[in-house]
Amino acid sequence: MLIGTQMHKIAIAACLWLLFACASMAQTLDFSDVDSKEKMLALAAQGKLERVHLFPLQVGGKDIELNVVYLPLGFKDIKAKIDGTILRMAQDGLVSKLTVVPEYKGKSFVPARLVIKASHPEKPGKLDTTIEVW
Repeated sequence: MLIGTQMHKIAIAACLWLLFACASMAQTLDFSDVDSKEKMLALAAQGKLERVHLFPLQVGGKDIELNVVYLPLGFKDIKAKIDGTILRMAQDGLVSKLTVVPEYKGKSFVPARLVIKASHPEKPGKLDTTIEVW
């Protein structure tokens, strides 16, 4: 039976594998021409972008515009898997701080990457990862 830290190492390894898959996907995407909220929402209406919460609702994130970004299809699932790892770490008392920061290229309204950090100042282990979108 795997316990605590071993399980978290496996979960983090799975997240890293997903991020590697993201990086290869990101090489073919370009959203530099999506330079307005209207263009971003039009792509979402066409099913090319999907709504993603930065701070997970399951840990107190709000369903408000400041907590939402729009990402290409598939990235919502990747973010959900990372959120699942963070939730498990939080349930084990290993996370007391979470930051999710979208980074943009130029004037694009679609984030180029999401930088995710989860940690606890008094506990070992942390999650520090970046989802490369484009």
